[in-house]
Amino acid sequence: MSTDYKELAAWKQAMGLVKEIYRCTRSFPREELFGLRSQMQRAAVSVPSNIAEGKGRYSRKELVQFLYKARGSLMELETQVCIARDLGYIDDYTGRGLSTKVLEVARILNGLINRFQQEIQGQPPTTCHP
Repeated sequence: MSTDYKELAAWKQAMGLVKEIYRCTRSFPREELFGLRSQMQRAAVSVPSNIAEGKGRYSRKELVQFLYKARGSLMELETQVCIARDLGYIDDYTGRGLSTKVLEVARILNGLINRFQQEIQGQPPTTCHP
């Protein structure tokens, strides 16, 4: 199995999301340095990291498990974006933009998961090419 995770659209988009999260959380209150700010950054970093780790594994089944972890981190991040918006740490426009990006990465990940699961089950992949 190829380990060139840097060619995956999901990894590229997730890396962009990491940068966005770091930029947005820079202005959070000081008391959030080890709270919500840190949690959002860790959740964001977890997404491309899990994609890369999954691509480094020996089987498609293991890869899919790590893609599920990445998707879980995305949903965690989406919730944290909502919390940051509700607390007034980010404005509505920024929050909606981040949520849109999170959901786009999730959409791409879902396509990858479906494709690899079909390969595991011996079915030809559908026409979806994330």
